[in-house]
Amino acid sequence: MDKINLLISVTTVSLFISLFLAFFLVTVKTKNKISNVLFAVFLLIIAVDICEPLFNTMVDGPSNLRMLRNTFAFLQIPVFYLYVLSVCYSDFKLKPKCILHLLPFLVSNLILIPRFYAVDTASKISFIINRKNMIELQFSHILIHVQIVIYIIAVFSVLRKSKKLYLENYAGRNVSSYNWLFQFTIALTILYLIALLKNIFKFSDYPYISEWIKIGLLFFNLFIICWYLYKALNNPGLFRNIDSKLKLVSEIVSEKKNSEQTGIKEKEYTEELVKLQQYMVEEKPFLNPSLTIQDVAKDIKVPVRDLSLLINHQLEQHFYDFVNSYRIARAMDILKDVANSKVTILEILYEVGFNSKSSFNTAFKKHTGNTPTYYRKNL
Repeated sequence: MDKINLLISVTTVSLFISLFLAFFLVTVKTKNKISNVLFAVFLLIIAVDICEPLFNTMVDGPSNLRMLRNTFAFLQIPVFYLYVLSVCYSDFKLKPKCILHLLPFLVSNLILIPRFYAVDTASKISFIINRKNMIELQFSHILIHVQIVIYIIAVFSVLRKSKKLYLENYAGRNVSSYNWLFQFTIALTILYLIALLKNIFKFSDYPYISEWIKIGLLFFNLFIICWYLYKALNNPGLFRNIDSKLKLVSEIVSEKKNSEQTGIKEKEYTEELVKLQQYMVEEKPFLNPSLTIQDVAKDIKVPVRDLSLLINHQLEQHFYDFVNSYRIARAMDILKDVANSKVTILEILYEVGFNSKSSFNTAFKKHTGNTPTYYRKNL
């Protein structure tokens, strides 16, 4: 199979899977409708991008449609950024200001109107032949790479903040879901870096290298899309959205320092700490796998803001770790009890408030230095 046929074959497979998955995401019934639609749009934009080999067999010579297809690359990373916001924040909504993310795409097309879109075929051919010297294309290449860098930084910033907010306010699913989305973003970043390398060779004296890199990109692109969908479809509750109105403890502390308030007084701090510890021991709220700091604040009648400062700032523990410490202590008691020797690790983790084996093992090892199985065998 020669290079052209290989390129068309890989493109056909990638295109089919991308379109099929996009259709599935749009039609499947789920609570995360906006997230699914945004990722489906992301897949469709990628499909437009990877269909070039097939597109070239149907459209001969330079055309407005071909150039427009090329500029769709400007829409990929902004849509992915919006998708990340939608899976991280439960109150995310598409607002009119989201149109601003279209600006690079619009600008790249507007500057092409005078010397490409609005001219005859002969002028278009001349434009493509001399593309290395065309300032419009040079500007577009610089713009898209700057755009990618800015959005990738923004995505990592959103993930970092939302993960920290989750740790400070929730004690449910394992935070590995956020770590995994970090990994997917890193894979996407690598994909864009390879695409940058492809473009460098495309405009160099070695354009044939660009073609082979393009084939590699198609394979890699297909892999990360299938990887993501496999993970998401096998874990429908992978992400637990948080409220974007929540503030990091560091921000709350900073606000308190800038206000006239002096924070929680020592006496109030001691009283609230005793009340919290008594509540955790007597009521055992940690057995609830979906426990939030709002739930605890409501039960012990302490403002969420003060409770967050008490746990995350004064005790220097994330709420996630604070709750897990009680769960692990309870699990250790069960493991020590000879009468429970036949109770499986899986049964124990569900009984103490965890909802996955991986999160239980990670938390147990963090608090004890050993795995649950090793701990039981060496009592």
